[in-house]
Amino acid sequence: MPNIKSLIKKDLIINGERIQTEKYTTLYAPYSGEVIAEIASATEIETEQAITAAYKARETMASMPAWKRAEILETAAQLLKDRTEEAASIIALEAAKPLNTARQEVARTVETYKFAAEEAKRIHGETIPLDAARSGENKIAYTVREPIGVVGAITPFNFPMNLVAHKVGPAIASGNTIVLKPASQTPLSSFFIAELFEEAGLPAGVLNVITGSGRIVGDQLVTDERVSMITFTGSPAVGIGIRNKAGLKKVTLELGSNAAVIIDQHTPLDQIASRCVTGAFSNQGQVCISLQRIYVHEKVYEEFVEKLIIETKKLILGDPLCSETNISALISPEETKRALSWIKEAVKGDAKLATGGEVEGTVLQPTILLEAGLSMKVSCQEVFAPIVIVNKVKTIEEAIEKVNDSRYGLQAGIYTNDVQTALTAADQLYVGGVMINDIPTFRVDHMPYGGVKESGTGREGLKYAIEEMTEMKLVVWNRQ
Repeated sequence: MPNIKSLIKKDLIINGERIQTEKYTTLYAPYSGEVIAEIASATEIETEQAITAAYKARETMASMPAWKRAEILETAAQLLKDRTEEAASIIALEAAKPLNTARQEVARTVETYKFAAEEAKRIHGETIPLDAARSGENKIAYTVREPIGVVGAITPFNFPMNLVAHKVGPAIASGNTIVLKPASQTPLSSFFIAELFEEAGLPAGVLNVITGSGRIVGDQLVTDERVSMITFTGSPAVGIGIRNKAGLKKVTLELGSNAAVIIDQHTPLDQIASRCVTGAFSNQGQVCISLQRIYVHEKVYEEFVEKLIIETKKLILGDPLCSETNISALISPEETKRALSWIKEAVKGDAKLATGGEVEGTVLQPTILLEAGLSMKVSCQEVFAPIVIVNKVKTIEEAIEKVNDSRYGLQAGIYTNDVQTALTAADQLYVGGVMINDIPTFRVDHMPYGGVKESGTGREGLKYAIEEMTEMKLVVWNRQ
């Protein structure tokens, strides 16, 4: 566990300096309610300073050779690996993420920065055969990719280190500078990472961390002309607002989902039930690709539900700082109240409560609802809580239709032993990623990740994020 006394007061990090503000907000642990720290609240003045610092540092980063950018990322990854327990404890404390899950996040974050280091050395263009056109004879052309400049990164609470890495890692790898605004509930992870990058040799001004109101900090990042790109993970409402205000800036938006899986007959239900419990309830369901909807063929529906309930009841609820804990508190009491109201709405609408639905201390029990209507909030909105619905279907075609009947389209999964069924699902599911014989919650950090519809625009995953964070330039030589 980190030394709490060392976390009492956190100032902004601007141009490598610690900047105090007039106002500080108190940060509380979601599970215990204890005071963790006092966090600086940036005004327009400090936000302006952070953008200015990043803008001035952009030439330093643009001219830094690839091997040096890779070396800094590798060093930061190693420093984080060496301090895994401290990092995991910070995540568990500020986000109520169970300690073992927090350790997994740290391990993924280390891997993400390593991927970024590798991709820093792979940024390249291509040659263009201009002589394919009559007027292109005696000309040589090639493309190069150049850093976009200042990246404004706005990150959520649910993966406070790894989702930061998915924005900071590719930005550094491609020679950009960053102004990072972490979620108000989970700023400690970002301060911790920024300090590691300082130790790793990242120049001052390249990574600036500013905390405070999204209305102040976020809006200024989105509208300032010196910021060339916004990368945001959060709610559709905020993401759409960013897109509307951003003008000609590049914008990458990851806006969540109500991810679904289809379970065909003749599949290994024991294994699938256990995997679905992981997908639905990991980090209390506070995952953009958390499994929220399960559509099961009617011939195996009852058997699957029974197995799912058995696996769910094995989960241990409690203190996130305890290694045995599987499920802890949601990010705030308000979120717990909201989730409970959605459960009550579903039950009132004739959905069957199979297990859960109550609060133990500050922890919402993992909850399974059966045959929830398509218009219920637990079905059609993003629940972001330990709640999953299980509905029966007569055919896979019906299941695909129900999966697609959503405002969202991030990832979906299907379990089937039939190749043709799998291929049909891959073709017809309208999502950013289809997982065959796995849950939609699967993600490794170098794969392209993003969605369609209200799940957002653009792709993360190091190689793909670097493409978003660079501009293509064409160079043509006339051989005369």
